Amino acid sequence: MKKMRLVLAGILTAFCLTACGGQANMATTVETIDMSKNTEQDETEATAQDETETAAPEEEEAAVSGETAETPAEQESDAEDSAPAEEGQTSGGLDNFDVDQEEVEAFAEKIKEAVAAQDLEALADLTSFPVYVGVSENGVVETREDFLALGADTVITPELQEAVEGTDVTALSASMAGFTMMTEGVSGSITFSMTADGLAITGINY
Repeated sequence: MKKMRLVLAGILTAFCLTACGGQANMATTVETIDMSKNTEQDETEATAQDETETAAPEEEEAAVSGETAETPAEQESDAEDSAPAEEGQTSGGLDNFDVDQEEVEAFAEKIKEAVAAQDLEALADLTSFPVYVGVSENGVVETREDFLALGADTVITPELQEAVEGTDVTALSASMAGFTMMTEGVSGSITFSMTADGLAITGINY
């Protein structure tokens, strides 16, 4: 009888130990699942935060670009506004066909006086530099000083004097090149045209 009790007590003890071990394993399994879920949630939140931080600078750049960029229409308008200014720098806002005839005749008379007197200084005052002069090495005289250095006898030749003196200033007509003072059958001519500084000599031919 006593042995039977001992056997029963041993069986109960083993049963209790087995039950306790199963509960411990179950608790460990539940805890592991909970930790896995928490880890996945943390990773998801971290990924979402990174995407938000990456998108923010792109939105700021887009906002800045929107403030500074010009539309094609605005760019075209700017180009049209700048065009007249550029034209004015090269032509003074006028071309040879817009010059008053009286102004043309008055300027031509000044050239006649300078050439007749063989006054190279006066002729230089009426000239736009650089200027084409047929007696120079490459045909172009860059400065007033270079022009005067050629000498009156070289620039204002007898033939040029005759060609200019015989010009009818009232018959001068405009061309793309300007107005040319010359006499038929005589070599030499002087051409003047509208520049940014007004009428000026732009070429002397022989």
